[in-house]
Amino acid sequence: MVRGRPVENPETVATAIRIGNPASRQGALRAREDSGGLFAAVSDAEILAAQRLLAQEEGIAVEPASAASVAGLIKLGRDGFFRQPAQVVAVVTGHGLKDPETAMAGSQPATVVPANVEPLAAALGL
Repeated sequence: MVRGRPVENPETVATAIRIGNPASRQGALRAREDSGGLFAAVSDAEILAAQRLLAQEEGIAVEPASAASVAGLIKLGRDGFFRQPAQVVAVVTGHGLKDPETAMAGSQPATVVPANVEPLAAALGL
């Protein structure tokens, strides 16, 4: 959609949106025009960083295609696209359990603590 033409053999970690010629292309173009919106491209690295950010900072587990919208907002924000103060929304509908391998590949190892309050509090820094 960003390139304005179909893409043969698209490659991305976001498999749910790895569609080079979407059947709903015309509807998406109309929605963009009607809303004054835009299409933006993000890299796999930006998608995975947004996926980690959502998990670590917000406790939201999403699959890569959902993280793409957040990656786009982050990129546009860094590029100064939004006028301040700005209120923006990212819809993240795809749960992380749709693609757990990708989420686990970029995660930190779990910290194992004994099943008691004191060790748990210590591990949490409380």
